[in-house]
Amino acid sequence: MSTDRIEAFREALATRVVVADGAMGTMLQEQDPTMEDFQQLEGCNEVLNITRPDIVRSVHEAYFSVGVDCVETNTFGTNYAALAEYDIADRNF
Repeated sequence: MSTDRIEAFREALATRVVVADGAMGTMLQEQDPTMEDFQQLEGCNEVLNITRPDIVRSVHEAYFSVGVDCVETNTFGTNYAALAEYDIADRNF
């Protein structure tokens, strides 16, 4: 992230309410990804970062189109415990 963007974000945080995105997982699921998109790992949204970045991008764009200031990446479940449930804890996302 550029210094200008970081500074603009800090200024926004200091001077107003900053609106962030909401239900990323729900919005990803609304895109109706297939089991192939999930690499047969049903519900593992993090895989979509690799297989369907267009879906992830479309969710970010939807949030920005209604005026949010920032969006998260789709990595909230990218931790050892969550990925171990899918037996993919050694993968890099």
